[in-house]
Amino acid sequence: MDLEDSMRKSVESTQRTFNTIRTGRANPSLLDKISVEYYGADTPIKALATLSAPDSQTIQIQPFDRGSMSLIEKAISMSNLGLTPNNDGRVIRINIPPLTQERRKEFCKLAAQYAEEGKVALRNIRRDGIDRVKKLEKDGDLSEDQSRDEQAKVQTLTDKYIAELEKHLAQKEADILKV
Repeated sequence: MDLEDSMRKSVESTQRTFNTIRTGRANPSLLDKISVEYYGADTPIKALATLSAPDSQTIQIQPFDRGSMSLIEKAISMSNLGLTPNNDGRVIRINIPPLTQERRKEFCKLAAQYAEEGKVALRNIRRDGIDRVKKLEKDGDLSEDQSRDEQAKVQTLTDKYIAELEKHLAQKEADILKV
């Protein structure tokens, strides 16, 4: 069923977005949304460098081209992550400071906002599915009872994926709040 595929992809997309939110630990996926203007094109950092987390408080970036080092540093500094890159000529290191309680709450709100956007996407998919079923009923391809059953299936599927999204949100909030 293509409806279920769309809903699954929507939940996975929201999960990837959750990965860009800082928790107390260093995670290279924090830099996923940052792109660098490299030879006139916006390029993701992971296409320009090897990213790793040698310990829980440090992200290490080793550019493939040393000429791109200053561009990567500038992009990280300009991002809204509040991170300061340090360059030793070969690699860029980013120390991840421990989060304050206030900052953790802000990140929880951001995660809730991303979850809400995911729910809106799921509801839009549900609306499209129900509209398709109603059109089939109107065209005479489905009886009224079959239409009602199909609409109930669409709603059940939507409820299932919204619950899954809520579970991922609760997990992310627990990660953010863990000191």
